[in-house]
Amino acid sequence: MSESLHAEIITIGTELLLGEIVDTNTTTIARALRGIGLDLFHTSTVGDNAERIAQAVREGLERSQVVITSGGLGPTVDDATREGIALALDVPTEFHPELWEHIQELFARYGRTPTQNNRRQALLPSGALPVHNPVGTAPAFIVETEGACVVALPGVPAELTTILQESILPYLRERLDLHHVILTRIVRTAGVGESFIDDGIQDLEHLKNPTVGLAAHAGRVDIRITAKAEDNKEALRMIAELEGTLRERLGDVIYGTDDESLESVVLRMLEQRAWRLVIVESGTAGALGQALASLKGFFCAGLILPHQTPETEVEEALHAAMQRHAAEIGLGLTLSPQDRQQQLVCRLVTPEINERLLRSFGGPPKNAPRWAASLGLNLIRKRLSQ
Repeated sequence: MSESLHAEIITIGTELLLGEIVDTNTTTIARALRGIGLDLFHTSTVGDNAERIAQAVREGLERSQVVITSGGLGPTVDDATREGIALALDVPTEFHPELWEHIQELFARYGRTPTQNNRRQALLPSGALPVHNPVGTAPAFIVETEGACVVALPGVPAELTTILQESILPYLRERLDLHHVILTRIVRTAGVGESFIDDGIQDLEHLKNPTVGLAAHAGRVDIRITAKAEDNKEALRMIAELEGTLRERLGDVIYGTDDESLESVVLRMLEQRAWRLVIVESGTAGALGQALASLKGFFCAGLILPHQTPETEVEEALHAAMQRHAAEIGLGLTLSPQDRQQQLVCRLVTPEINERLLRSFGGPPKNAPRWAASLGLNLIRKRLSQ
């Protein structure tokens, strides 16, 4: 397969532009393309307008060898994808009697009769290859052009997924002679900011294969490694080599990979020691307690004190709660405004230590509680790993 081959996705529907529904189809298609080793370079959304759909398809064909659309294949007037693609390719639409028969048969199964507007679903751009829809009335289709193709999928997620897996992916593998795989691993970090991570791995972020990207969250930063190779074994080798470099450079700010959460890592450490945890929070709206809700059996108590409770009172309440519940570890969080920032005091108590950590948060105040919870969890993780 040529390394230059790549795809793009166009989701179609005015309801998407208005924010009335969430676009899950792009995610579904993107993951499917990654699974067959086809790079995705561009995504876009357009409304239910034939001219704008045509413009998006034309632009897509200038950039990509595969353009996949989703939506706009229904029977109503505003389902304009068929007309838009025909306009983009400068071809008329043609009626397919066999598609109309399938639509009628599908309606008959439910004791219904299709209306005349359902006939629109049997109209396809001239030269299009119909793709059977086993779970709905909207047929998908493929239009092949010189060196490229346009794939039109229905917007209903269940229909799109079925057609994609059963028909489109096998078609793309054969047409494009795809033999590569694309694998991704997420390396998860906590306790430092995105700029700290970026400063330590800037050179790696310029690699072409595997590639490295960052995604920042409150108190956590994810590092995404993506490798493209002839097979899974080689892709995993490339990922493992780069992950080793990340671990050498970043050390213990890394807490896990892929589906591992900071909460699950802390749970595992508590299980290993058979320790019970209590927490006391002020100014966090209970964010830490919510994050620890899954730690049943080891997170034994949580207390939320009023906003701007003095740090000394939080510490006193923490010691009292640990004694009352016979807990081996306790964490207190005091989050309060100071100047234009939020100041966080973490108090961690175990049989061996009584530690105070002071940090400041300069981001949006609404994000401060989740940031504080992440820092508190990370403090537990780092001390239990010593």
